[in-house]
Amino acid sequence: MSKPYILRSYEKTLKLPFGRQIFSAYAARKAPYFSTIKPLVKTLKPGHCEIFLKKRRTVQNHIGTVHVIAVANGLEMAMGFLAEATIPQHLRWIPKGMELRYPAKADTDLICEAVSDPADWLPGDLPVKVVARRSDGTAVVEGVINLWISEKPKR
Repeated sequence: MSKPYILRSYEKTLKLPFGRQIFSAYAARKAPYFSTIKPLVKTLKPGHCEIFLKKRRTVQNHIGTVHVIAVANGLEMAMGFLAEATIPQHLRWIPKGMELRYPAKADTDLICEAVSDPADWLPGDLPVKVVARRSDGTAVVEGVINLWISEKPKR
């Protein structure tokens, strides 16, 4: 079984100078709203994705912390990339909902992480764990993005 396209692209661009930045910019353009947070894909492999989100003026709220919608955007990107890197070729996925908690202020750069067990990718409901952490490791947003996994239609 061949690797998913997203993993092949990621591994290929990592070999280039500034490959991580090139891949991140290209990948963010696939869903234009991801570009608003200027993400950097730090880790991408089956069952795990990490996105770096820099605390910049354009993603801050009125109290100077990273706005939770920008964080949710980073978490959704991490989940989507994890899904594309993990799902078996005969299946497809679609998000059904997101449940998030905000246990701490997002007052530094963040790592947005999505994690799942590749063995769990079967037809039906699939909760993907997501968490955004500050530079000191404190979770600032945590929760689950629920997916619906189904068989691809026969062609």
